[in-house]
Amino acid sequence: MISIIGGSGFIGTRLSNRLISSGKDIVIIDKRSSGTFPDLWKYSDVREFDVLSKAIQGDVIINLAAEHRDDVTPLSLYDEVNVEGAKRVCEVAEEKGINRIIFTSSVAVYGFAPIGTDESGDINYFNDYGRTKYLAEQVYKEWQKRDSQNRTLVIVRPTVVFGEQNRGNVYNLLKQIASGKFMMVGNGENVKSMAYVENVAAFLEYSLDFKSGIHIYNYIDKPDFTMNTLVKKVFKALGKEEKVGIRIPYSIGYGMGKILDLGAKISGKKLPISSIRVKKFCSNTSFNTSIVKSGFEAPVSIEEGLSQTIKYEFVDRKKGEVFFTE
Repeated sequence: MISIIGGSGFIGTRLSNRLISSGKDIVIIDKRSSGTFPDLWKYSDVREFDVLSKAIQGDVIINLAAEHRDDVTPLSLYDEVNVEGAKRVCEVAEEKGINRIIFTSSVAVYGFAPIGTDESGDINYFNDYGRTKYLAEQVYKEWQKRDSQNRTLVIVRPTVVFGEQNRGNVYNLLKQIASGKFMMVGNGENVKSMAYVENVAAFLEYSLDFKSGIHIYNYIDKPDFTMNTLVKKVFKALGKEEKVGIRIPYSIGYGMGKILDLGAKISGKKLPISSIRVKKFCSNTSFNTSIVKSGFEAPVSIEEGLSQTIKYEFVDRKKGEVFFTE
């Protein structure tokens, strides 16, 4: 039996589907019911030991749960969910004699890192999300070290994850391009690493067979694209002219973000555009990974994943459960 904490979410639902298709028994543990697998769902909150202990079953824990948005309030939620939640997970694992934990961290632990940063890169987070993900990693490492011969810890640091049914930043970008309202901020030569959700789920499944020890991997689907190239590929998938269109200088785009920050502060409303999101959009987020050394091969190419997502969302316009992420 495999316990998937946060299994009702975007990655969790894809992972659950893969594991069920492979004949594995799972339980989905989440604050929100699973829209796809409601019969396999159990309520829990990673901050509550007693409830979490009752929900977790089997001999493997996969923890996908996180507080991750840029605009979380209060800020203490990052520590409560990401760090204290990790402690509760480890306490339950100790209580139940579970020796295998797979934890999804994030490349956010590297911050605005140099192009090509791999798993040996400097930890240089710039926000509470990256900080608390890194602190959670340390909690899990301490758990593994207490019985290093028998315990297996897999830490996966994905880059931005996209795919069908997701309503995060990549979807918002694709939607803007598809609608014809997209405007490029900056010169568009900044490079972006991305990960297709099916491939991330496939790697998490693959890591179930790793031997005892600590295994840390960035998850990136190569090749990376510049923003200019990405926009053109989206237009191509839509059957439209491959172009970029209107451009706005970074200084103007960032200034508009600052104005919207002030508007959000005054109104108390969470707006879809902010200065930090403009900065992230225009930054290089290009990482490398040593996953190839593990023997894993992604089942879907990055271009195929992008094409499938665009077809599902903007050509066929299929209906189904959607997942709201960053």
